[in-house]
Amino acid sequence: MKQYHVTGMSCAACSSRVEKAVNAVPGVTSCSVSLLTNSMGVEGTASDELIIAAVQNAGYGASVKESSDSQIHKDDSSMDKETLAIKKRLISSLCFLIVLLYFSMGHMLLSWPVPSLFAENHIVMGFVQLLLSTIVLIINRKFFVSGFKGLIHRAPNMDTLVSMGSGAAYIYSIWSLIHLTNVQLSQGSHVAASLMQDFYFESAAMIVTLITVGKLLESRAKGKTTDALKTLIKLRPDTATILVDNEEKRVSITEVKIGDILIVRPGETIPVDGEVISGESAVNESAITGESIPVDKKAGDSVTSATLNQTGFLHMKAQKIGEDTTLSQIIHLVSDAAATKAPVAKIADKVSGIFVPVVIIIAIVTLIAWLIAGESFGFALARAISVLVISCPCALGLATPVAIVVGSGLAARHGILFKTAAALEETGKINIIALDKTGTITSGEPSVDKIYPFYNHTETELLTLASSLEKYSEHPLARAIVQRAESDKVHYIELSNFKAMPGNGVQANHYDNILIGGNIKFIQQFIQLSDDVQNQVDTLSNDGKTPLLFGKNDELYGIIAVSDTIRPDSIDAIREMQSMQLDVVMITGDNEKTALSVARRAGISNVVAGVLPNGKSDEIIKLSSNGHVAMVGDGINDAPALTAANIGIAVANGTDVAVDTA
Repeated sequence: MKQYHVTGMSCAACSSRVEKAVNAVPGVTSCSVSLLTNSMGVEGTASDELIIAAVQNAGYGASVKESSDSQIHKDDSSMDKETLAIKKRLISSLCFLIVLLYFSMGHMLLSWPVPSLFAENHIVMGFVQLLLSTIVLIINRKFFVSGFKGLIHRAPNMDTLVSMGSGAAYIYSIWSLIHLTNVQLSQGSHVAASLMQDFYFESAAMIVTLITVGKLLESRAKGKTTDALKTLIKLRPDTATILVDNEEKRVSITEVKIGDILIVRPGETIPVDGEVISGESAVNESAITGESIPVDKKAGDSVTSATLNQTGFLHMKAQKIGEDTTLSQIIHLVSDAAATKAPVAKIADKVSGIFVPVVIIIAIVTLIAWLIAGESFGFALARAISVLVISCPCALGLATPVAIVVGSGLAARHGILFKTAAALEETGKINIIALDKTGTITSGEPSVDKIYPFYNHTETELLTLASSLEKYSEHPLARAIVQRAESDKVHYIELSNFKAMPGNGVQANHYDNILIGGNIKFIQQFIQLSDDVQNQVDTLSNDGKTPLLFGKNDELYGIIAVSDTIRPDSIDAIREMQSMQLDVVMITGDNEKTALSVARRAGISNVVAGVLPNGKSDEIIKLSSNGHVAMVGDGINDAPALTAANIGIAVANGTDVAVDTA
């Protein structure tokens, strides 16, 4: 999908007009325009020149989107400027509108005091209102420029309704002022006083000011749409350490080339996708796969950008750089999904394409009908203006916040925050809910699941030996055992000659005894294991747990199973959703055995396992063919799926990217 930046759009009718124009270009197979992000996604063989020309002929501007980073920063800057400009317009409008309302409404309806010159001279009162309303309309001239430009291109938009409604009230008020002037000069001020009711200057100014309030809220909401992408970009390190002639050199990430040898120290983020050529370490890949338990890496293993090197010193060869890295692909996925529409949005756009002309026709019919009914032109015009303004979705958007505030307030009391009113409405339609595993159903951190002592040893003896060994290790699985020991208030024993073998286990001396701990492959180098022990290890592995074995000399003390445990309230929550007739699906990047084990304990029968971020979004799209889908996640890797779903739901302790994307 090729993406473009579109300028000049102000409403759904505008985006519908652009889509229609681009879809008519030979070679275009599909086009989707997002008013929220001012972006357009186009698929097909048509050239950029033809597509941009089609948009320009429709009365709007377009340009090819730059790289993700630069375009997001550019959009963010322009959005800030737009919000600031609208804010200045609103403040200026309110200053003059308040004075106008004092004269037109305060004095006439509430008898608020005004200088005698104004009170006794209706012509002066009229000219004051004319002057103040003219200033407000000039401040908000953008509505009139956009509205009449739409008429010229035979594509009226919501600004057309606003400008016609406000303009009609303004022009009629000028005519009424001229008529009042003649009456006052010929028949006196007492007769002219009754004609003051025909002034609609305050209505003309109020219409554009209220719509400007809506535009400000809309602009601020648009500014939030790039937060997720900006957070993703921040995950990418700015620099990398490369080896040049056996010397370390710190360079910008943009200078890294395919084939370069990079050095990644413990605690550093892996800058690009590549392959480990030497060294061993545990790498936290939760940013990409969502799996909380680090993966041991050695020579020949692949590593991914944005993942964290936790324990060892790695030499790696760069294989994918720049826009080709896994992180960049995730950024593209989120950006592409934001530029597309849900099916219901496309239906709304089709309606909006004919909505404005129909409303204008209805307003004209309303005017004629009241005139035929014998009412005055001013009365009939006021009703026609009401049709124009109230039918405008912008005006509707200003009326609905009252209901939205009530609904959102009730939800907030239950710990649920809705980002938009549309999300509040759409949530009620979902019938499929997809849940991420790690950090959503589970706690997201490894912990001791079960302790299995062997050969007359107790749990305390096994935990004492294991924690005494693991307290010197930096591995996350070691921390899980130490935390359990501290929770059970187990006392450590003093050890010497501690050695850590990355990817295998740990070893130390206690007086003349050798204490060991680690995976089964490592332990078998010291202890002969029975078939029962090997079967127990296989069973735990199949259940999605990580079995760690511990022993002294040639004697096995037992097994400690570590896993990402299910949250205490997950099972109840899933059961509650199922009782609401929701089809619950678990989607995870973890392996199938672990996923099925967690799903079985959580009460979920539908599982999709072993999928990367793009795979998650693809699965969400497949599920969408069967109904409205909500995706629940907490991690960076869930961002594309959260965006692809009809509704994205982020858990409270999720990453900023998940929260911003939901």
